[in-house]
Amino acid sequence: MSRRVFRPALTAVVVGAALAALTACAPAAEDAAPTASAPPVVSTSPTPIPTITQTAPAVRIPADCRSMLSADVLAQLGSTPLNDPALGPSGVQSDGSLTCIWRDPAADTTGLTTRISRMDRGPALDMLNDLVATQGFSCYTPDAGTRCEKTWINDTYPVNDGRTLYWRDDVLIDTQYSNLAPTGYTGSIISSIFG
Repeated sequence: MSRRVFRPALTAVVVGAALAALTACAPAAEDAAPTASAPPVVSTSPTPIPTITQTAPAVRIPADCRSMLSADVLAQLGSTPLNDPALGPSGVQSDGSLTCIWRDPAADTTGLTTRISRMDRGPALDMLNDLVATQGFSCYTPDAGTRCEKTWINDTYPVNDGRTLYWRDDVLIDTQYSNLAPTGYTGSIISSIFG
């Protein structure tokens, strides 16, 4: 009979030990499985909007070929006709550029044509560098811009031909001439446009 009492006592001890072991393995309150958490707190304070830096307004391209020139340059041009229709499109163009053609349509070579247009920095500098590399233009940086120029003898007549380009602030002044190069011409346009 003592054996029967011993079995329930042994069983109770084994079950108690098993429960103790299981209790030791049970997760603590902080190790318990995650439960649904509260939604994240959303800040009600306003988020600052980044400041937009306004760029300088675009430089104005002149709309008149005479008004952009000084009295001295106009005197040097004298009675040379301006923008004769026989020489093609001139004046303000549909893209906002300005073409000025100082030339008598009856003249064989004497004349000057200027085109003032918008051109971004990258394409403008690529073009100017190409003129230096492939056509022997000389460039320098006066008046906060880049100026490139070249003169040569006309193929037919014993007169000078040339081309002067000036780029600044996305505006290109491109002048080609033959036997007509008033002193201060490009400088006068630069002063008129950029002040």
